[in-house]
Amino acid sequence: MTNLPRSRTDLFLSFTWLGLQGFGGVLAVVQREIVDRKQWMSLAEFAEEWALAQTLPGPNVVNLSVMFGGKHFGPSGAFAALSGLLFFPGLLMLAIVFTFQAFADVPLVASALHGMGVAAAGMVMAAGWRFMPTLRQHPIGFPLALMFAALSFALAALVHWPLAHVIALVGSVSCGLTWWRLVPKDAS
Repeated sequence: MTNLPRSRTDLFLSFTWLGLQGFGGVLAVVQREIVDRKQWMSLAEFAEEWALAQTLPGPNVVNLSVMFGGKHFGPSGAFAALSGLLFFPGLLMLAIVFTFQAFADVPLVASALHGMGVAAAGMVMAAGWRFMPTLRQHPIGFPLALMFAALSFALAALVHWPLAHVIALVGSVSCGLTWWRLVPKDAS
């Protein structure tokens, strides 16, 4: 059984906290907060909602916040979640940009930013690892789903294909195969 957000204020504050934590590796942060800490969704529900958020234009976490807030409190809930996600983090980002411009040539600052990138990559990998059990429920089956994940990684990280090309190729093939498996076959 999952919990529900108590109010629009709860949504605003929770998504503000998500936005303030989400430098780079936001998937892991959102999953930990919504699934583990708040228990507003199960892991399977989160995987479905995140997959849908990825198909919409714009940042995935923005799409998820609008869908989640709207699901629980209608348009005002969508606005509360989206505002929480963007307002204070946006102000913080502006402050960081102006500060970074002043200190960009300092080697310690450049090194710190490099380290943050590595940490964010690790968080994304950890979140991906937690999604592994949901692949077992995928219509194309675990081995094929895992093969598509490995192929996507190999094309993006090892072959250095642009992400748009990887998504166009692997995404369209895997979506087509999933659709083919889900559509009922005629008994004729």
